[in-house]
Amino acid sequence: MLLNNRQQSLFIFLAELNNSDLDWIVRKSKKERLQSGMILISEGRKIDALYIVLSGLLSVFISSEDGDKELARISHGEIVGEISFIDDRPPLATVKAIAETEVLAISRMNLTKKLQEDLGFASRFYHGISLCLSDRMRGTVRLLGYADDNQIKEAHDHPNWEENAQINPSVIDNMMLAKAKFTWLVQSISS
Repeated sequence: MLLNNRQQSLFIFLAELNNSDLDWIVRKSKKERLQSGMILISEGRKIDALYIVLSGLLSVFISSEDGDKELARISHGEIVGEISFIDDRPPLATVKAIAETEVLAISRMNLTKKLQEDLGFASRFYHGISLCLSDRMRGTVRLLGYADDNQIKEAHDHPNWEENAQINPSVIDNMMLAKAKFTWLVQSISS
C-alpha cells in the first residue's frame, strides 16, 4: 500500500486507537463541508478543532511579502491541526480548500475533556500523535535533502522499500488495520 507521508501519519495515529476510541470520535465529531476557496485554518488564529480529511483537497500555504507560498497539499486520509492542538498555539500556515472537501472536526473542548477524563484514551491518543509527528518529521528531514536522489531511488528499487524509506516497522504490520479503521470511520460518519 503506497501512501503519502501525511496519510501514513494519520494511519499511524489511527492504529493506536481502539474501537471504543473510534466510536467516541464518531459520536462527538461533526462533518463539515468546505467549498473550493473556503478557509479551514487561518495563519495566526487559534483553532478550535482537530480535523481528519474525509475527501477533497486542501492547500497549506504561508503569506509573505512576495505572495502566498504553498507548502503542501492535503487530501483524504490526512490529519490537520494536530500541531496547534498539541502546543495550543496559533497555526503558522493557512489551510484552504482547493476543491470541495469534507472534514471530520473533533472539537478542542470535547477532545480536551475526554483526554482529562479517560487516561487510557489519553495515552493512546498522545502516543498516536507522537508517532504521527515523529514520522512526519523524519519525512521532512528526508525532503530537506539529507538523502540524495540516488539513495531515494535505491530505496524505492529495493524489494523492501518500505523499510528503506524508514517507515516505522511496527506500523507496517498495522497499516491494513489502520486503513480499515479509516474506512469504517468515513462510513460511520456518512450514515
